[in-house]
Amino acid sequence: MKSHFFAYVSRMRFIQRWALMRNTAQENVQEHSHQVAVLAHALAVIRNEKFGGSVDAGQVAVAALYHDASEIFTGDMPTPIKYDNPAIRKAYKDVEAVAERKLLELLPQELQGVYAPIITGPGGETEQLVKAADKLSAYIKCVEELKAGNNEFREAAAQTRKALEEYGLPEVDYFMSTFIDSFSLTLDELK
Repeated sequence: MKSHFFAYVSRMRFIQRWALMRNTAQENVQEHSHQVAVLAHALAVIRNEKFGGSVDAGQVAVAALYHDASEIFTGDMPTPIKYDNPAIRKAYKDVEAVAERKLLELLPQELQGVYAPIITGPGGETEQLVKAADKLSAYIKCVEELKAGNNEFREAAAQTRKALEEYGLPEVDYFMSTFIDSFSLTLDELK
């Protein structure tokens, strides 16, 4: 049996994010997923090393790589629309579940069990860290757009930072206080 799973996954690079906003730099789902994986891994490491956690940082990174895989079929639904009201939110969750099943069915049967919890959401601490990393990625995008003079992202930056602070996760707070300011610097300032 031939499988189209990885050919579909590679198409994540064609799905643009932030469709309702004017962007100085376009971002696609594949780039975003890589950044979320890097950030999620970092949050897991910080949790383990600074706050006594025991989460599998590799598992967290893999879950982050696939966290938006359903968007291969659904596209990226802008956050203001996706969360506008409970009916839309529920309908979108249902559509996501169908897309996740469709994606999993592309795999050979013997691999579906391995990928199912990765594609459909791992739950627990892993999912918590991936969601926090996803929000961090959005905040970093806002910071970078503001750095480029794009005030279109001012309100999104404020709302996203507030959401990050409300998570109450010490590893997120540590990341914000230790690393986030660097994203507003130029290359020369990073030296």
